This record gives sequence, structure tokens and C-alpha cells, in this order.
Amino acid sequence: MAPGILEHRGIATAESRPSKKIKISEAATFESDEDDDVAVAVPSHPLGVKPAGNAYTASENIKSNCGLFASLPDELLSHILESFESDVLIRLGSTCRALYAFTRLDELWRALFVNAPPEDFEWRATWRATYLKTPSENITSISCTNLFSDVLYRPFQCAHTPLNPYARNIPKSNEIARLSDLTYEEYAEIWVDKPFILTTPVTQWPVYGLWTPEYLLSKFPDTKFRAEAVDWPMTKYMSYMHANADESPLYLFDRAFAEKTEIDIMAPPHSKEAAYWSPTCFGEDLFSVLGEHRPDCRWMIMGPKRSGSTFHKDPNATNAWNAVLTGSKYWLMFPAGPGIEPPPGVIVSDDQSEITSPLSIAEYMLTFHALARQTPGCKEGICHEGEVLHVPSGWFHLVLNLEDSLALTQNFVPRKKLGDVLSFLRDQRGEVSGFKEDVCERAYELFVERLREQHPDLLEEGLTELEKKGKKSKGRWEALTKGGEEESESGGFSFGFGGDDDDADIP
Repeated sequence: MAPGILEHRGIATAESRPSKKIKISEAATFESDEDDDVAVAVPSHPLGVKPAGNAYTASENIKSNCGLFASLPDELLSHILESFESDVLIRLGSTCRALYAFTRLDELWRALFVNAPPEDFEWRATWRATYLKTPSENITSISCTNLFSDVLYRPFQCAHTPLNPYARNIPKSNEIARLSDLTYEEYAEIWVDKPFILTTPVTQWPVYGLWTPEYLLSKFPDTKFRAEAVDWPMTKYMSYMHANADESPLYLFDRAFAEKTEIDIMAPPHSKEAAYWSPTCFGEDLFSVLGEHRPDCRWMIMGPKRSGSTFHKDPNATNAWNAVLTGSKYWLMFPAGPGIEPPPGVIVSDDQSEITSPLSIAEYMLTFHALARQTPGCKEGICHEGEVLHVPSGWFHLVLNLEDSLALTQNFVPRKKLGDVLSFLRDQRGEVSGFKEDVCERAYELFVERLREQHPDLLEEGLTELEKKGKKSKGRWEALTKGGEEESESGGFSFGFGGDDDDADIP
């Protein structure tokens, strides 16, 4: 019987003690973020909750006082609580200390808030206090000693485990290349399929040194920006950014920031009107031929230390760049393609349309980081303030903010990758994203039409590359299904499915 599943009192069972748990992490103790590297332990849970394994030696587990709820696994109990409204959670939490702890799990209140966000609110350090409008002096904290639950303890552990040490001591073979700048020719011939960091271009932007979170707060305090599932005024988001204890902090990721901040994104590079521009080494973005029909391509990103994004690929087989204006970001990256396994801990569906990985960056670091660092193809690096990182098409990447950070990012189609993008738009229509709904289904046809009008020679090159990909795929199919003459004569062959879509990008 697993921890958190208890028989009713008086019922004896051979499985009345918790089953053994797999050890996920060695450490509750890590190097600190400070220069002196003093060891820092995860603090005690505020309600006294401990990991499930501690139930082995405990004389009491207060979950047994939960009545019929005591027989439910913690995961199932937590899932059931997700369907309750706030008043039910409050009443249920008043019945016993164990349910008090389960109903105070902040993820429950985060979901309630996001599902029905109020027009006006004051951020009060936790989702529960914010949702219930509870003043800090009225917040209670009842001891729940002798409650043992990974469901309750693991998010707390992840939220309080120092993550900066994971970005240290990067093996030489894993280091992402750092360059001052590149010419277009160097990029196209050598670097288009590789990650790298440029240290010069961003420092020439007018917004660099001007745009900071504090500057945006002073200029646009009441302007709403998109932060995952909510649209918050900058004042609200900054309050949240500076006072939260979330395992996965809310990440501001706004695609309409240019309009909201009234900057000119169409002005020529280095002109007085321009706020910033794409590094010149990347050349022309071929999606620009789509004009008003182009997919979403640029975002402003802001988030607190520990925020970021778990493993994903950029959409529509595009390349991308990510420029840090303030703060710093740790990048963990892996190539993808036929015959290449996904990163440790990441599961990809057969059609490449879905990626499953640990829900939080901290959980991934605790569980898989050491293995990931030893995996062939792994690339790591820190992109500091004033630097820009190149993300090659199709690469898996995880991004962690090592400190409060503000960045700009943009997806683009370089000439050398036109064939890949055409192939994606034509052959993986179900995964095409970012276009307006009425354009999504015909994105390939529209892109070909506009390229034919503006860049007929490039289109010809792209279609030739697309044809080569088709022949290669056909050849593999014939080899798999027909086999050789000797195999035909003997009546046996190996049948299977394969294709060039193995390294498809996932938005």
C-alpha cells in the first residue's frame, strides 16, 4: 500500500506500511546561489508536511482521520479536490488537519483564479489569499505534523530547491559556442543548424539599457500583458513577480507587445525610429512575404527567477533567436531527427505532435539533469544581459531564468531552411500553428504563392529540396516494404513505418 493510502482504523493488513518509493533526488541540500557556495537546505514545509517515505518510521499518520478520504491515494484525492469550488474546499478543510493541508495546496486556488479571474484584485503572495482576498494578518497556519505526502511536499520542495547550481560546471563538450557576431555567409554555411550565442548585436539596440521591468512598470502600469492564461496589468504582474512561491512561476509571454508599447518594428535597422532589429547575420525572414497573414513571430518575455519553459520545439520548423535585455537565462538543448532519441525524461508521440515532460523545470532538474548532461548531443549555456541565443529549427530546448529577466524573441525562416518549412507546412498541417484560423489550413499554398511573386528563384530551390525529401522518403518506404530480390524469393521481409517527419517541430 502506497504512502497516503490508509485503511480505516481497526483494519489490520499486511500492506499497512507504505510501499517503497524510488529515490528521485539525492539532495535536499545543494550549493547556494551565493558566491561563497555555502550549502543551503530546503526549508521545512510551513504546515509540517513531510515526504511520503517518512511514514515508514512514524507512529501516526493523520490522514487516517480523513474518514473515507483516507482510503484514496493522494494523487486521486488531489484530483478530486480540483473539481470543488472554493466554499467546498474551505468547509472540507475545516474538518481535519490532513484535509486542511490538502485543500490549501496553492495549485488548486491558482486553477480557481485562472478559470474565473476577477477584474480587479490585489496580489497577496499566494493564490489562495489572493482569490479569497485574505489580508496577510488573517492568514492561518495550522500544524499538520505526521502528515506524509509527496503530492503536498514535492511542489514545495521544487519551489524551494536552489536551481542556479545546475547551470554551473558545464562540461566543455556541452558548451554552446559564444561569438561576437557573424556574417550572413558564415551563418548560412556553418551555423544555421547549430545553437550559438552572439555577444554584440543586442548592445546596439535602442531598447537595450532602456527597457527593464521597472521601466515598463513606470511607462505602462495599467497596460495588460499576456502571462500564460491571464491578462494582467503590469502593476499586478510585477507584484506577483516579486512575491510568489510557485513551483512554476507565471511567465509573461506577450505577442502584441509592440502595439501595446507603441514601438516601431518595421523601421529599418539602425534608424532613429527603430527600437530593435533582428541580428543582421540571420538575413531575410522569408515568412515576411506573407505580410498580414504571417504567423505569430515575436514576443516579449518577462519572468521572475526560476521561471522559464520546459522542453519544447519552436513552431512550424522555424529557427529563432532570444535576446536578453536584463537578467540571464540557462539553456539546455538537444538536436532532434530520425534515429535521435528525445532528451532524457521527455516522451514524444509517434507523430511528433505531442511532447510530454516533467511539469516543472525544478522537477526536471531534480530528476533528469545529471543524466541529460551526459547524453550525446547535449548543449548548455548561459545567455547573459545584452546577448542573443540562436535556436536551430527542430531542437528541443529548456530555458530557466537564473534571475528576474526581460527578453525579446523572434521566430524566422532563413533561406537555408526553406525546404524544411515548406515540408512542414505541406505534410504536417495538423501541427501548423500561429496563423489566423482562416489561413492555417492553406498556409502552405499561400506561402508558395507569395514566394512565387516575390522570390521565384528561392521558391524553385525550396521546391527542389522538397522533392528530394519526398524521394528520400519514398526510397525508405520501398526498402521497408519491398525488400531485396533475395528476400522476395524467400517470401520474407521486414515491414515497418518510417518517414522524414520524425524531427517535426512541435509548437
